[in-house]
Amino acid sequence: VQLQASGGGLVQAGGSLRLSCAASGRTLSSYAVAWFRQTPGKERDIVAAITWSHGVTYYADSVKGRFTISRDNAKNIVYLQMNNLKPEDTAVYYCAAAKGLYYTGSSYSDWGQGTEVTVSS
Repeated sequence: VQLQASGGGLVQAGGSLRLSCAASGRTLSSYAVAWFRQTPGKERDIVAAITWSHGVTYYADSVKGRFTISRDNAKNIVYLQMNNLKPEDTAVYYCAAAKGLYYTGSSYSDWGQGTEVTVSS
């Protein structure tokens, strides 16, 4: 699966951004797509994930109630709507795909390039 992430940028605390992850290359019906984020010197942590076929979702505790992951089956795009952004959300965000919903990056075989999100205080 080829993944293309976009939508990052600079936003003030309390603001919103929507990230997009466009997928191509194969049918995603047996896949889950996740968003991870990474800051310098730290591991890549999962933010949210969604199964393509049933829309089952997972959120990290730090983003519950603020971020929403969704998918557009017709366009093969996964979105991450990020509201009430905080400075600690600043990171490079990556989308990834795997044949199943997993919580660690090592379980994901396909990755998009990162998109940078900066939240100013």
